[in-house]
Amino acid sequence: MFVKFTSPDRVPVAVNATQVSFISCVTEGTRIRFGEGRSVTVVEPMDEVIDRLNRTGQLPEI
Repeated sequence: MFVKFTSPDRVPVAVNATQVSFISCVTEGTRIRFGEGRSVTVVEPMDEVIDRLNRTGQLPEI
């Protein structure tokens, strides 16, 4: 499942939530890390990033 964030230069960024391995705070916002040394920095605060990534695994209520 993909989650949309905003990069520091205001370009939309789509993140595959199942590939995230580490999240950390940085000056520009939040760095989302993936395997093999790949990462992306987004402007959303860490708590919002975690919340939005966690919601991708939830099933819709019936």
